Amino acid sequence: MTAGWFRPLFRDREEAGKKLSAELQRRFPRLTPQNALLLAIPRGGVEVGAAIAAELGIPLDVLVVRKIGAPFHPELAVGAVGPDGRRVLNLDVLHQLGLREEDFAEEEARARTELAARLRLYGFRGIPSPHPTYCIVVDDGIATGATAKSALLWLRRAAPTSRTILAAPVAPPETVEELRAYADEVVVLATPSPFGAVGAFYERFPQVSDERVLDLLRSYRDGAAPPPTS
Repeated sequence: MTAGWFRPLFRDREEAGKKLSAELQRRFPRLTPQNALLLAIPRGGVEVGAAIAAELGIPLDVLVVRKIGAPFHPELAVGAVGPDGRRVLNLDVLHQLGLREEDFAEEEARARTELAARLRLYGFRGIPSPHPTYCIVVDDGIATGATAKSALLWLRRAAPTSRTILAAPVAPPETVEELRAYADEVVVLATPSPFGAVGAFYERFPQVSDERVLDLLRSYRDGAAPPPTS
């Protein structure tokens, strides 16, 4: 399959979230608004998470992680920084690009500045106590896995008694296998290979604004009544 042949799998992030909610319900029938928490990686992951929250009534919050982009290729993650400032590096990408630590120092500094700003903007609240039975990390897709690894490592430190679930609509198969070491469960709807960019698997994949994230958090941070079953 060449890059031009990627077939969209989802109309938009909302449809992807609805499909994920159905799979989560199937695999984890004991999920309830009382024992689970959705943690969406902003910004695109929040739209997917909001669709799950609308379907299942589970409270939605953000898990703020910032990607460290490669020099001259900012969409390619060489690593990521979690809410506590700890860094995860994508060693395979660094090796492939022949990068040393000093080569991406500027990108890392920028990521840390953006992380601090978004933590303030979104009002990051951390994990409630007592910890939920299930913590579900949600994104709109996974490519290298650096951001997801950073989020999951932070979550294991922050909520060691919770069962961690990583949920995403699409990811490459080799990344999914890597991520199984970081979460108790991994739920990915599609694992195409070769992969390309996450946006290629959506018909509509617009940028998500901070205002949109804040609107969704206001709607779903304290949970929502799930739609009636017919």
